[in-house]
Amino acid sequence: MDEKEACKRLTVCMGDITRLEVDAVVNAANNTLLGGGGVDGAIHKAAGPELMDLTRRLGGCPTGEARVTPGFRLPARWIIHTVGPVWRGGGQGEAGLLRRTYRNSFKLALDKGVRTIAFPAISTGVYGYPKEAAARIAVASALEVAEAFERIVFCTYSERDESVYRRVLEEFCG
Repeated sequence: MDEKEACKRLTVCMGDITRLEVDAVVNAANNTLLGGGGVDGAIHKAAGPELMDLTRRLGGCPTGEARVTPGFRLPARWIIHTVGPVWRGGGQGEAGLLRRTYRNSFKLALDKGVRTIAFPAISTGVYGYPKEAAARIAVASALEVAEAFERIVFCTYSERDESVYRRVLEEFCG
């Protein structure tokens, strides 16, 4: 698949990731997998108490790795929980860890037969990762595997984030 075809499979939207009708949504989780603020809290709330019951038994997740659970009450069949890095200035391996969150999330998605997947802006909220740098890693990682998916969605919660993702997607895809 050429880059132009791969680019057609990537989309950006602004909205509530918990309402998207995709095979899997990615949760920007914390290491405990027990919910929190932002996307993590919204996904836990929308999926229902069954999600918390299951994540308690998973034993957490190290930064850069991912775990998968059913979507429970979400339209998505699966939730892929991944833990992005906290930004510490860029010299602590943050970029490599963020790339790993995407690669590990895509790997789990493929293992589950996922064809459509939605990602939030991982690590850019309270973890402080610079938005443009994070979006570049997200888009580059998605382009590496786009041929294996029908659709990869970057779902943002703010107009500012949506603008960043659209601009970065334009940089990569023209």
